[in-house]
Amino acid sequence: MQPTAQRASLREFFPYLKGHVRVLLLVAVVSLISTGLSIAQPLMVQQLVNAVSASRPATVFIWFLVAITLGGAVFGAAQSYLLQRTAESVVLGVRRSLVRQLLALPVREFDRRRVGDLMSRVGSDTTLMRSVITSGLFEIVSSILMFCAAVVLMVLIDPLLFGITLSAVLLGAGGVLFLGRLIRTRSRDVQDAVGSMTAAVERGLSGIRTIKASVAEEREAVVIDGEATKAFRAGIAMARLQAAVQPIMSICVQGAFIVVLAVGGIRVAGGQLQLGDLIAFILYLFLLVMPIGSAMSAFVQIQSGLAALDRIQEIARLDPERSDETGLVPATPSTAAAGARPGVDGSPAVPVGGAIEFRAVSFRYAAGDDDGASPAGPAGDAPAGDESPEKGQVTGPPGRGQLVLDGVTFTVPAGSRTALVGPSGAGKSTVLALLERFYEPTDGSITFGGTELPGLHRSSLRSHIGLVEQEAPVLSGTLADNLRLAAPAATDEQLRRVLAAVGLDALGDRSDDGLDLNLGEDGIRLSGGQRQRLAWARVILADRPVLLMDEPTSAVDSRTEQLLQQTLGEASRNRTVVVVAHRLSTVADFDQIVVLDQGRVAAVGTHEQLLQDSELYRDMAARQRLVAHA
Repeated sequence: MQPTAQRASLREFFPYLKGHVRVLLLVAVVSLISTGLSIAQPLMVQQLVNAVSASRPATVFIWFLVAITLGGAVFGAAQSYLLQRTAESVVLGVRRSLVRQLLALPVREFDRRRVGDLMSRVGSDTTLMRSVITSGLFEIVSSILMFCAAVVLMVLIDPLLFGITLSAVLLGAGGVLFLGRLIRTRSRDVQDAVGSMTAAVERGLSGIRTIKASVAEEREAVVIDGEATKAFRAGIAMARLQAAVQPIMSICVQGAFIVVLAVGGIRVAGGQLQLGDLIAFILYLFLLVMPIGSAMSAFVQIQSGLAALDRIQEIARLDPERSDETGLVPATPSTAAAGARPGVDGSPAVPVGGAIEFRAVSFRYAAGDDDGASPAGPAGDAPAGDESPEKGQVTGPPGRGQLVLDGVTFTVPAGSRTALVGPSGAGKSTVLALLERFYEPTDGSITFGGTELPGLHRSSLRSHIGLVEQEAPVLSGTLADNLRLAAPAATDEQLRRVLAAVGLDALGDRSDDGLDLNLGEDGIRLSGGQRQRLAWARVILADRPVLLMDEPTSAVDSRTEQLLQQTLGEASRNRTVVVVAHRLSTVADFDQIVVLDQGRVAAVGTHEQLLQDSELYRDMAARQRLVAHA
């Protein structure tokens, strides 16, 4: 079941206003002046009418009325601009904070959530928060001030007429407050539905080539249409509630106006009330109703804004990855040490890290919920790779999740080359994910240089490790942007050297843009082999003492594979290298090969040793024609 969402309050909104206090104080002063001028306007009308009725000079009241009207317009415009400007600044701050929080979340949170929905929170939800400022808090405050002033003056003019007005206002306000509670719930439903629709659109567009190749455009359109229909229905339900707010207040106000006009006219005819006083009372009636209407509208806007804040705070409340404050000093290309290995591109040396040791390591996916969004357990959710089941799939005992690694023990000596081989689903990619601390082991421990990974600074640990992922992701942007992702200070000359090292030197020459060549959305302009070589180039340029590679040559031809093998040989000198491989020919000369099967270590040894001692390895070698079938 989906956990019940925690409702945000205005108290959680106020921290976002830090840094804007001075501007908001200025807005408050401008608002007070604007409100005061609005309240003074009926008084000038009252004096003007009574002066004309009594045949007294009225010129001064005319000038005062013109000045008050113009002043109210100027200060009202200033208030609106300052509020809009402040609201945009607050939204910018919320977006910055939310993006940093998203990037700091553990990988398991992205396994359980849809990218499109997260994008919706950064976009449309933060935009809705703007209304809390522009049409919310200050509107309510100024409306309360105007309401109180109008009440006092209306009581002074005629208590009987005020009693009639108050009865109608209370009746309308009660109905609006009741609807307001429902509006917040419906607004959250609308935003959730829009988030789901955005996720569906993102899914369809990101896989557009696969969809077209599968002739599945219509089926995908039906899926997106279904999500859009849900958003439409949620919006209609919200519109019904919002549409009911205005008629309630309108009926009550018009009824009050008719009664006040009738009773007031009788009292003027009977000499109990002056005509100017009745006109002033009617103007104050509208001044009373106008802030009530504004306050009710602001109340609705605040409910929508708080519903958006619910979704934003849902992400803000998640625990980010702990950085940990002890352990390794970050590895950088400028670090030099005795026994270090110079970089492929001629950059300064990097110190070699210690041995990596797995001690009885077990890992299991957290059990999924009905909707596939599994709560984070000790192990988190399923890592990406060839071991990942369908989202939310549970193959182990109920509530425990699927077991991926079971008591894995092996050592990777410092400066050695180790290969992880085995059938698909054996746990190979999970080993690399645990080394990067994308996930934590359920049981057992992993040490680096004799220190358990949780005792090392997470960012520093990762700064010692270069990772080539199986999917070889490419970020949208230029060739240089992708290469400098882990080495932002690299020069253009270093970029060209590393491109040549992986056989991509022609990539930057195929257009006038050179290193500024735009690779397209998710690197769509690159072939699978080019994406993989670019991932190699990025890692080599980062020049880190430990290299983790997940199927690093799966998408390249034999000629390119030979080039990359040569590059790996140069890059792995005095480096610790761990490679996940299906092609045994690429790792036959490694220092050791760890054979994994069903989450356990089946054998460890060199290629020759395993051919003698491991039936599973011997069978894999025979299938790949490295040896003859027994």
